[in-house]
Amino acid sequence: FPNPFNPSTTISFTVPDAHQVELEVFDLLGRRVQSLVAGSLPAGSHSVVWDGSDQEGGRVATGVYLYRLRVQGIEYTRKMTLVE
Repeated sequence: FPNPFNPSTTISFTVPDAHQVELEVFDLLGRRVQSLVAGSLPAGSHSVVWDGSDQEGGRVATGVYLYRLRVQGIEYTRKMTLVE
């Protein structure tokens, strides 16, 4: 939330047990834009802010992006829209 967003959005999720978590942002061509989480998180609720930047810190273009959350062998993919 919010979605659409400008200049940032918060991605919230819950991890049932301490586990390895990957949270990545992709463009619609499937290219990874940003890795937001890559490591072990404790059980509980978590929130990560994506500020609309790429891996090098540059601003990405207005458009639709996907985030992919992987935890305990399960993958969740959701769409988000950046508007300028």
